[in-house]
Amino acid sequence: MSWLIELDANTCIGSGMCVGTAPDHFGLEDGYSCVKQAKVEPADAVIDAAESCPVEAITVKDAETGAVIAPEE
Repeated sequence: MSWLIELDANTCIGSGMCVGTAPDHFGLEDGYSCVKQAKVEPADAVIDAAESCPVEAITVKDAETGAVIAPEE
């Protein structure tokens, strides 16, 4: 199983919560978050980053099915 991390650049406000939560998966460029690698192995830190984003700019999906894993609705 693998996950896809999607980041909506138009929604991101550059709070850096994702970088602090999952630095192996997120970085900052020009003051805004960026995904280091779109397809990743499942990791709790990725879920935590999506759940902690104050504007819900991060979506984590199952790479096979496209089902949304985080954030929970």
